[in-house]
Amino acid sequence: MSILADSLFEAYKWLTPYEMVLCAIDLFLLGWYAFPARRPYRWVDFVPSAGVLVSALSLLCGDTTLPALILYGLSGLLFLLTAKRIWAPKRHAPLPKRKRLRAIVRAASCLAALSPIVLALLLAGELRYNPASDFRELSYSEAFVRLNERLSREYPFGDRKKVDWEALERKYTPIFQEAERKLDKELYYKALREYLFSFRDGHVKIVNEALYEDNPVFKRESGGGFGISAVLLDNGQVRVGLLLKGSPAERSGMALGDEIVDWNGRPALDAYRSAAWSENPTATDGDRRMNQGRFMTRSAVGSWVEVEYRSRANNELRKATLKAYEDDYATLKVTKAKLKRTDAPIEGRVLDNGYGYIQIRYFLPNDAVPDPAGFFAGIVNDFQNRSVKGLIVDVRDNPGGDDDVTAAIAGYLSAWKRHYESVSYYSRTTGQFEVNAGETRIITPKESGYKGKVAILVNHNTASSAEGLPLVLKGQPRTVIVGFTSTNGSFGVMSRPIEAKMPEDYLLRFPDGRSLDAHYAVQGDSDGQGRGGALPDIQVPLNEETFAAKYIEGQDVELQAAIEALEKMSFAK
Repeated sequence: MSILADSLFEAYKWLTPYEMVLCAIDLFLLGWYAFPARRPYRWVDFVPSAGVLVSALSLLCGDTTLPALILYGLSGLLFLLTAKRIWAPKRHAPLPKRKRLRAIVRAASCLAALSPIVLALLLAGELRYNPASDFRELSYSEAFVRLNERLSREYPFGDRKKVDWEALERKYTPIFQEAERKLDKELYYKALREYLFSFRDGHVKIVNEALYEDNPVFKRESGGGFGISAVLLDNGQVRVGLLLKGSPAERSGMALGDEIVDWNGRPALDAYRSAAWSENPTATDGDRRMNQGRFMTRSAVGSWVEVEYRSRANNELRKATLKAYEDDYATLKVTKAKLKRTDAPIEGRVLDNGYGYIQIRYFLPNDAVPDPAGFFAGIVNDFQNRSVKGLIVDVRDNPGGDDDVTAAIAGYLSAWKRHYESVSYYSRTTGQFEVNAGETRIITPKESGYKGKVAILVNHNTASSAEGLPLVLKGQPRTVIVGFTSTNGSFGVMSRPIEAKMPEDYLLRFPDGRSLDAHYAVQGDSDGQGRGGALPDIQVPLNEETFAAKYIEGQDVELQAAIEALEKMSFAK
C-alpha cells in the first residue's frame, strides 16, 4: 500500500507541464461536479474547454504516451458531457429530495472517474514522455555537441563509468569539424561510432547502421574473410577456433587449434588486442576479448595477409599467405549468437546423467509460450516428480527481454524473499535521477519452486534482463554460476529509451534507466574499465584442454563444469 501511495504522490516527477495542468483541471472538474456548489460560477463552464486546449497543445508537442492519452481521453469526455453549458449555463438550486439519488449517482460516477487519473499516475514513471532529439538539420559538430550535452544529463551510467563529458567534447568536436570541412561522411560515421562505443554499454547503438546489409564502411574494412576465426587463451596464445571448409586458410594447410604466432608482421597477441570492430559496444573485457577474435581475421576484400602459425598436429612452425575473399561475412555470422522469434523461449529435458536441464533463450512470451514463467514452473514440477539430481539453467546467448518475466522465473529458484531491482530515471522536473516507486520488483519464493541444487550457465552474450537471473541468485545456498566469462554487463533499463536523430539520418538509442539493488546502488552494468555483469562462481579456464574440448571436439565444456560442480555440492551447502 505504501508503494502505491508513493507512486501517486511522486508521480509529478514524471509528468510534463501539460500533463500536470490536465491532472489539475480534471481533478478540479470531477470534484466540482461530484459536489456542486449551490451558487453557480459561470467561468467553471469554460474549464473543460481549457482541458481540451491543453490536450491539443500537448498532442502537438508529440506526447502520445499512454498516461497522456488517458488524460486526453478523460478531458475530452468531460468536455463532451458539459459542452452544452457553454451556451446554456445550468443554474444550481437546492436539490429536492427526489433528486438526491441522482446526485449520489453523479458523485459516485465522478469518484469512479478518478480511476483513469490514478492509472495515469501509476504508469507515469515507466511510460513517461521522453522525446527524441532531432539534430538532423544541424552540422556534424553542432549535432554532436547537443547530443553530448543531453547525454551528460540523462545517460544513466555517466557517473558509474566516470564519463568525462567535457573531455569527450574536446576530443571529438575537432574531428566532426574536420568531417564538415571535408564533407567526409565516412569520417563522421566512424567518429560517431567511436564516441558511442567509448561508453562500453551494450544497449547503446546506431539503430539503422545496417552493418550486414548496406554499410560501405563496414564492407570495405571487414567484408573480406580468410575462413578462420581466432580465440585468445588465458596464457596469451591465439588459436584458430573456426575453420571454414574450402576457405583460403584451409587450402593453405591451416587446421583447427593451430596457434597463430604472427599476423601480417605483428605478434598475434598484439593484432588480436588491436581489433576494434564489433557489432555492438563491448561492455566487459570478456565480451571484448571474444569479439576481437572474430574481427581480427577480417579485412578488406582482396587484401593479403602473411600468417605464421604453429601446427597443432606436429608443433611445426609454418607460414601462409592468404587473400581475403567475399564470404558474405560467414565467419562473423557463424560466431554470432542469433535467435528467431519462432524459437521457443524455454525448453527443458532430463539429461542422461539424471540432471534436469532448462534452456532459456529469451525472457519474453511468444505464440507457443504465452506465459514463460508458468511454462518454466511446469518443467520444474515435472523434474521434481522425476526426482532429478539437480537443475541446470542455461541462459548463455540470451539477449534478455522483460524483467517481470525474469523476476517471476527467479521465484521458482529463490530460497527466500529478496529484492530483484528498483529503477531510477532522469526526471525533467527535478533535473536529476529519481527512483520510480511503482517499479520495484520483489521476488517471492514459490511453494512449488525447485529446492535442490542449481547451476546457472552464463557467457558474455548473457545480456540485459537475462543477467538478472544470475545477479539475483548469486550467493544463494545450493546455487552456483558457471561460465568462461561474466555476463554482458549491460543491465540498463530500456523503458523509454533516449533517442537522437543525427545528420545523415542515423538514429541513436541509449538506455534510459538504472537497475538498482536493495541499497539503491547501480547493479549489473559495467564500469568504465570493463568490469561488471554477474561474475561466475566457477570461472572455467580457457586453456589448451578446454579449448580443444570446446572448439575442436565440440563438447559443451560449461555444461560439463556445471555437472561436476553439482556432483561435488552437498545438499546442505
